[in-house]
Amino acid sequence: MPSTTNASSGRRSGRKKGRRARLLVIVLVLAVVAGIGYGAYWGVDSVRASLPQTTGSIELQGLDGDVQVKRDGYGIPQIYASSDEDLFMAQGFVQAQDRFYEMDVRRHTTSGRLSEMFGKGQVKTDEFLRTLGWHRVAQEEYDSKLSPETKKYLQAYSKGVNAYLAGKSGKEISAEYVALGFENDYKPQAWTPADSVAWLKAMAWDLRGNMQDEIDRSLMTSRLSAKQIADLYPKYPYDRNKPIVQEGAYNDATKTYDTAASGSSGAQSTNSAGTGLTGNTEAPNGLQSQLGGLADVLDRIPDSAGLGPNGNGIGSNSWVVSGDHTITGKPLLANDPHLAPQLPSVWYQMGLHCTTLSEKCQYDVTGYTFAGMPGVVIGHNKNISWGLTNSGADVTDLYLERFSGDGYQYDGKTQAFKTRKEVIKVAGGDAKTITVRETNNGPLVSDRDDELVKVGKKAPVDSTAPDRGDGYGIALRWTALEPGNTMDSVFEIDRAKNWSEFRKAAADFQVPSQNLTYADTDGHIGYQLPGRIPIRGEGDGSLPSPGWDSKYQWTGYIKQDELPYEYDPKRGYIVTANQAVIDEDKYPYTLTTDWGYGTRSQRISDLIASKIKDGGKISTDDMRTMQMDNSSEIAKLLVPKLLKIDVKDKYVREAQQLLENWDYTQNPDSAAAAYFNSVWRNILKLAFGNKLPKELRVEGQCLYVEPVDNTGPADEDRKVRECGQRDADSAQPDGGDRWFEVVRTLVNDENSDWWKAPKTRNDKATDNRDQLFARAMDDARWDLTAKLGKDIDTWSWGRLHKLELKNQTLGTEGPGWLQYVLNRGPWKLGGGEAAVNATGWNAAGGYGVDWVPSMRMVVNLADLDKSKWINLTGASGHTYSAHYTDQTDKWVNGDLLPWDFTSKAVDDSTSDTLTLKP
Repeated sequence: MPSTTNASSGRRSGRKKGRRARLLVIVLVLAVVAGIGYGAYWGVDSVRASLPQTTGSIELQGLDGDVQVKRDGYGIPQIYASSDEDLFMAQGFVQAQDRFYEMDVRRHTTSGRLSEMFGKGQVKTDEFLRTLGWHRVAQEEYDSKLSPETKKYLQAYSKGVNAYLAGKSGKEISAEYVALGFENDYKPQAWTPADSVAWLKAMAWDLRGNMQDEIDRSLMTSRLSAKQIADLYPKYPYDRNKPIVQEGAYNDATKTYDTAASGSSGAQSTNSAGTGLTGNTEAPNGLQSQLGGLADVLDRIPDSAGLGPNGNGIGSNSWVVSGDHTITGKPLLANDPHLAPQLPSVWYQMGLHCTTLSEKCQYDVTGYTFAGMPGVVIGHNKNISWGLTNSGADVTDLYLERFSGDGYQYDGKTQAFKTRKEVIKVAGGDAKTITVRETNNGPLVSDRDDELVKVGKKAPVDSTAPDRGDGYGIALRWTALEPGNTMDSVFEIDRAKNWSEFRKAAADFQVPSQNLTYADTDGHIGYQLPGRIPIRGEGDGSLPSPGWDSKYQWTGYIKQDELPYEYDPKRGYIVTANQAVIDEDKYPYTLTTDWGYGTRSQRISDLIASKIKDGGKISTDDMRTMQMDNSSEIAKLLVPKLLKIDVKDKYVREAQQLLENWDYTQNPDSAAAAYFNSVWRNILKLAFGNKLPKELRVEGQCLYVEPVDNTGPADEDRKVRECGQRDADSAQPDGGDRWFEVVRTLVNDENSDWWKAPKTRNDKATDNRDQLFARAMDDARWDLTAKLGKDIDTWSWGRLHKLELKNQTLGTEGPGWLQYVLNRGPWKLGGGEAAVNATGWNAAGGYGVDWVPSMRMVVNLADLDKSKWINLTGASGHTYSAHYTDQTDKWVNGDLLPWDFTSKAVDDSTSDTLTLKP
């Protein structure tokens, strides 16, 4: 049990922050005085009990030597130790001090045990998570895949977390436990290495690739033809938006491919239309219902890693510029992952420093990590820096499985299900036992919805399928469900000294597949695509495949040496922003059929090219300015056309005039940006959204439509009322850069059928593009009048586009007063969907911010102490801490904090020092 001397709460970060903390205490006490309790009495001691000690000393059993924890004025810790084990034990202790409640919720998520904390409302979520088996796979990885060195670090980290927990009651850990009524009797289970490893599964889930697109394409077949679906998934515009790898190479055992060379014939189909369970883009109606149910199940899963609604539309920016084009003469590397906003932030900033580098102590690294996981995920050491963006590689496939008695059919034979029992404990209720069934493709996710079981028994399929037997189900194959050693890679990258060591480390970064950008102090820059990426037999992963046919099985994984990379390209910079990794005509494998469409990446490339033209040089502040670029690329295309429309209504004309001389910048105070984005939203709704099936439209949005089974001419008398079923943050059309490309492809075809919209009580039918645009402008005017008022002088984009930071548990489900205490905001933001400053919003659901640049960093390889960083919130997960959201205002303004690295710089900025003693 830790013992303390000279204890102090360490709140020496300025009087203003101290006043904020005291005010929150007063709010809590007043809530109690008012008689608004929730689970337990909240008093001053309750809300102060878990404040971490940040000065003085604490004895920790298990340390070999003294460890110093130095915190700056924002509470960001830098840890100094003389051995690897002491370093990671201290990391576990310090992260638990600041974020244990978050860590505890995360491990209950990854292990499918949320019901143990939050009751019966989480049982369905737990059932699905137990079916996937994240924690079970993580335990297998720890037992059989990870290196002895990595296991040693994980054990040390767990020991540090458990040293923090020893002897503490719930209220001494975090105020949320008091709110849940756990202040006296809740005893967190000991932290285990598998709890840390499992977080990589959550990260991989939210970055799982095109699974949502696979579902959506299949659901669209109930309303749209194959040609119409193809219109909504256009080919990647390689001629306009350049892929990441332009000058690089990849190689296998016998040959090297150069992207500058002519295209290869290819070893695997890249047909964007795809092949699936019926051999075309048609999906049987029963499967549509199954997939609609699966989409509902996915909507219930927490944004576990904070990486966005169901992994759909996930974006990030990272780019690196060589010293030839920088003021310093050495590379600059920028990164800002775009994730769902959470409070506290999904990221935790810290430094891990060996007092002397040696075999006994190998780390001198700083950056961003996840609370609950040792090491640093994104950042730099003394030699190299690296960033991450989502590659979008397709690493999931859905399989339709034909049931047969107690098994499933595969190549004409009945195979037995692999089964296991899972017991779900429920706070305040009875435990529930479920049976998980798996085929050779993976777990049957359709078992987790009662309606899916019924539908599967009736699912119609084409004549090539086997008999129905006892029905059909849906199985998920996903690379993350196969044990691997990604955790090894985290530590290998943290201590890499050069490009070759970095690439070797990247080979172990199996799941999730990420774009890795690289720069080093010797002046080199690079890019590597790592990951376990499947090679498919038949089919391309764009639609569900027939599980009963072995021709659709995965045949292996692309070898690391065959994955694309780039090193010191002649152009002098590399941009990764979720665009295509490499031209499909110049690469023999299909990485995915669903890239992001390159809007952000090309804008960044254009900004860099314009800056370095004629010998210009880029500074650290130039990189920061690029991160805050608010330009709307779709506005540049559409506004000239909108301004040519003859508008009769004077109030709509008044709004239209806002677009005249607008520079297409989506600043928070821009009225033009507000109006344009509303027009864009209404264009999407009229042209596409109202024509999509109910499973893709916003829940509660009701339309009168032709019945699905109507094969005759349109008949107004047969129309039925049909309401949308999808959560607002994942409905379609979401307005992302796929929809930019859809509209860009169609916009010059003024008479396309997509521009036809039926009449309503207040509007005439539209027959062409300009009529639909005019109607969208009219609808936008009245939409903003309702939301912002009639006077356009009061309009602004920020009034519509607001960020609210919510505690991911009680901040969304707790009583109103508790949400007030735990949550922060709103903030008025600029930027937008597919802007470089990617403050995302779903055009189908509204204007509110649903994903953001979750952190921003710029690494200066010439002088690491001149690097800059910022987090979305703050270091602490304690709502009453001065460091709960003390970085948010600066984040909103686009400011970056100093990022000290050397021991002298760290000492100069240290506010609090805590010594951990054996």
